[in-house]
Amino acid sequence: MTLLRFPDGFQWGAATASYQIEGAYNEDDRGLSIWDTFTHQPDRIQDGSTGDVACDHYHRYRDDVALMASLGLQTYRFSVSWSRVMPFGRGAISEKGLGFYDRLIDALLEKGIQPAVTLYHWDLPQSLQDLGGWSNRAIADWFADYASLLYERFGDRVTRWITLNEPIVFTNMGHRIGVLAPGIRDLPIYGRTIHHALLAHGRAVQAFRASGRQGEIGITNANTSFEPADDSPETAQAVELARDFQSRVFHGPVYGRGYPASLLAYHEARGAALPIEPGDMEIIAAPTDFLGVNLYSRGLIEASPGRGVGYTHAAPRLPLLPMGYEAAPHALGDFVRWVSNEYGRPRIYITENGVCDNTEPGPDGAIDDAQRVELLRGFLAGLHGAIQDGADVRAFYQWSLYDNFEWAFGYTKRFGMVWTDFATQRRIPKRSAAWYSDVVRQNGVEV
Repeated sequence: MTLLRFPDGFQWGAATASYQIEGAYNEDDRGLSIWDTFTHQPDRIQDGSTGDVACDHYHRYRDDVALMASLGLQTYRFSVSWSRVMPFGRGAISEKGLGFYDRLIDALLEKGIQPAVTLYHWDLPQSLQDLGGWSNRAIADWFADYASLLYERFGDRVTRWITLNEPIVFTNMGHRIGVLAPGIRDLPIYGRTIHHALLAHGRAVQAFRASGRQGEIGITNANTSFEPADDSPETAQAVELARDFQSRVFHGPVYGRGYPASLLAYHEARGAALPIEPGDMEIIAAPTDFLGVNLYSRGLIEASPGRGVGYTHAAPRLPLLPMGYEAAPHALGDFVRWVSNEYGRPRIYITENGVCDNTEPGPDGAIDDAQRVELLRGFLAGLHGAIQDGADVRAFYQWSLYDNFEWAFGYTKRFGMVWTDFATQRRIPKRSAAWYSDVVRQNGVEV
């Protein structure tokens, strides 16, 4: 095999999110989040489960950090639960909640693992949702205040910050389609959430600069590498529309290019215009230090003139994974090349990439998740190629460290390189964990 070495200084890590792993949903003054509310409603989650306990990381974080160190991880991306540190989303502060993250950050640093903190990974305080949540313009101020609290408390030790995780998902899936919290289906509300999420991001970036703290800040989004289903000009245009509605809508404003005209026209024609006020776009375009890229697959696109957006997803042509994604490891390198060229070669961190592989333990207790290993190998080979072509990629965070609560799927989907026995909370590293440790050690992937 050939070893594809990554640039010197490249970082290898793993990623998680607060609601998916922490548990302890009603301990130490933590307020309710929209996910607490959502999961306790009937028929919302595939297996009827909740994140009340999840991986019990709140009580087991020291063991989890030791596990990370044993795997050789160099950086760990996690999110702060807004309602754990500010039970009502504004005003009152929970010292107990802040103390938990103090201890987690210190434990990481003791093991030489760099913390990368996501300010918001979908678990909005329910008290703020009761005031309209992301549809209320005031959330930009609430979010900036929350961000400022974290910069002040942790900024002496945390130097990598991510404002929002996948705004396209929590706006669209949570406010237009309604299958994620808070479970709203309303196009005008959806339009408002798009703009207010980006405005909140911009305000958080401004607050970071004003704090005087050293470090870097960026945003991370869910991405798909769009490919044409055929060679027709109509399909080529449909691919560009898909990029408008699913990529440029969040990247364009951050890089000072505004919203795509096609998206603005779509919303205006349906009485759901984005509520842009003077000065907003300048705030949203506050300079960032990196772009976080989350990517799992490709999207095969064809023209659909009868649909308002003008495109649709063609039938899959590659094998499907348990999440319904195509097994398309080439997609990571392809997307990184595109986004790097589109926005002037920004610094990029792969903040999520991984594979859902539900392989069960064998008779000997080992978990041979061979499909995860081979697809990760392909993803990393493609990423290495994009770097060779000039993309400035500096870190890779595998999703996820361990099996956890997979949102509306509950515990039916396993993305971890470490097995979680949810009955006992035992952690068992899978074959992919040993493989990834070798990647970290070699700073490269064998193909």
